[in-house]
Amino acid sequence: MSERKVLNKYYPPDFDPSKIPKLKLPKDRQYVVRLMAPFNMRCKTCGEYIYKGKKFNARKETVQNELYLGLPIFRFYIKCTRCLAEITFKTDPENTDYAMEHGATRNFQAEKLIEEEEKKIQQEREEEELNNPMKVLENRTRDSKMEMEVLENLQELKELNQRQAQVDFEGMLDQYKEMERRQREREQEEDERETKEMLDRALVKRLSDSDSEDETENSKDKSRKRTADKPTDILTTDESSGSQGSSSVGVKKQKVESWERSVGGLGGKGALGSLVVRRKPADSACKPAAAAPRQAADIQTGTGAAKPKSSTASNGQPVASQSGSSLSLLGAYTDSDDSNSD
Repeated sequence: MSERKVLNKYYPPDFDPSKIPKLKLPKDRQYVVRLMAPFNMRCKTCGEYIYKGKKFNARKETVQNELYLGLPIFRFYIKCTRCLAEITFKTDPENTDYAMEHGATRNFQAEKLIEEEEKKIQQEREEEELNNPMKVLENRTRDSKMEMEVLENLQELKELNQRQAQVDFEGMLDQYKEMERRQREREQEEDERETKEMLDRALVKRLSDSDSEDETENSKDKSRKRTADKPTDILTTDESSGSQGSSSVGVKKQKVESWERSVGGLGGKGALGSLVVRRKPADSACKPAAAAPRQAADIQTGTGAAKPKSSTASNGQPVASQSGSSLSLLGAYTDSDDSNSD
């Protein structure tokens, strides 16, 4: 089996191309081409509308014995989309368009009709001027007169527009620039106001946070003062608070004063301190025994009856002096007598 896609084919040595018979094709043969409808048309058989741009599989052929400046004219055969009737049209190189030939009618096109009318009028005028020179002069004078009238009407319209609407373009530009400047200033003011409001909100928030912190600290200090004002706080205070310097000493002093106000002094002597006599140990009994006759003599003569010095404590209660009262001396004397008799 030979190779299919080859570029070079084998030609035998005795090959003669003139002996190959030529293919004779008819001149009016048809080709199948794909095209679109060149204009709007309506089928004469069923009345179906075929719009411009509709695609067809058409048959194409060359028109015999018709040429325009050496250009061939082609004919196309299509079928109606509804009744399958055959419709034909051909090219029109003279008008650069297509001409309807059979099976349908071309829809109304006002623009094309106007162009055709203008062409007819121009041709008739040229034919008249060709044979009649006076007609040429009349047409020229009529054209110049019509042109002057058109120019006058145009000038009147311009003057009317200027009277009705006097437009100052420089003033319009100045107004537009002023409006733009005001708009920019307004936007700038709005931006500044927004930034100022944002900064004020941030400052207020910061101040409120600091105020809340101060309030919490004040509440803590108040709670501490309230706990310190209780009378029993002196018994429950922590020993570690004494090592905090002079400030802790002042706090202790306040606590002691509060305790003394509520309960009384722990180390101070009361009003009955002079009536209580401390019991002395047995080994020291000989000393008051020796001094007992002298004290008794003083009591009899009255010389030793010295008045005890009394002083008032800070809380207003009387406190006994260091020498003691006469009752204490009498108690000490009786004790010494008892020891001697023993």
